[in-house]
Amino acid sequence: MGPGAESGGRSAELMGAMRSVTTAIRLAAAAVFLCAGTAQALVTTEEIRVPVAVTNIYGRTIEQEIVVGLFRETTAPTPLPLLVLNHGRASTATGNANVRARNFEDQARWLTRFGFLVAVPIRVGYGASGGPDVEHAGDCGSRKYPPTFYAAAVQTLAVLARLRQRPDVAKDRAVVVGQSYGGATAITLASLNPEGIQAAINFAGGGGGSPEQRPRDPCSEPRLRAMFAEYGKTARVPTLWLYSENDMYWGPDHPKAWFDAFKAAGGKGEFQGFPPVSDDGHRLISRGSELWQPRVRDFLISIGYPPLN
Repeated sequence: MGPGAESGGRSAELMGAMRSVTTAIRLAAAAVFLCAGTAQALVTTEEIRVPVAVTNIYGRTIEQEIVVGLFRETTAPTPLPLLVLNHGRASTATGNANVRARNFEDQARWLTRFGFLVAVPIRVGYGASGGPDVEHAGDCGSRKYPPTFYAAAVQTLAVLARLRQRPDVAKDRAVVVGQSYGGATAITLASLNPEGIQAAINFAGGGGGSPEQRPRDPCSEPRLRAMFAEYGKTARVPTLWLYSENDMYWGPDHPKAWFDAFKAAGGKGEFQGFPPVSDDGHRLISRGSELWQPRVRDFLISIGYPPLN
């Protein structure tokens, strides 16, 4: 092998080494970029307890603390607007005992992208909060719905009041959201027009449903329709109603009738129906994110909440 060949071999080795170094630098830079992106989108969690006082349909008042899970994006500018995300009500006592804030962690983290401090209260009678079932509305044929939804709304207002005491929280900007019983609670709050609540989002809201015993046929349905009509008389903030057509709790027709009654009475709102989701569209919030997230994103933007990233 001559000197030229040896020189050429060394040049090739040098070029190979330089390429390896360049690749390593690029990978390191990419890692730094990804870490920075993760840091910018870091969501922190916290748990607090809030004292509440609620009254059941028999006139008994219960006073106790409830557990509230909090989620916020670390880079969100303060003061933070509030978003309360209310859970639903299972058709069994065991299901109600298993309610946890972490059940809504994915949805809460997505909502923090709009700058919210997201609060997930575990209401009286559920999960870690425990206590009596203040949302029991009576026998199936004669449900007393308004007092039970009011009890849930009172707890939401207590959470808002507590969080507004924090220096990093806005006093006049809040959105209420809910799933199932919590969705109807969001509309209850809209009817109360509390100061600082700008909108309500209702995921599959209603009451008295049981897919096992009464699929698509909630207890005392005419009373629910009448309740939503009453809410429409006083609700003045924008509302968004989101349902899937294969909801096994309410079926495809009742939710639209509730919305129509609400709007005919003067309520402001938009109804968005979605195609079937999984084996039960009542799980829209957990299993249909690809459907509802674009719609909710547009709604939040329309009331002044563009995403932060």
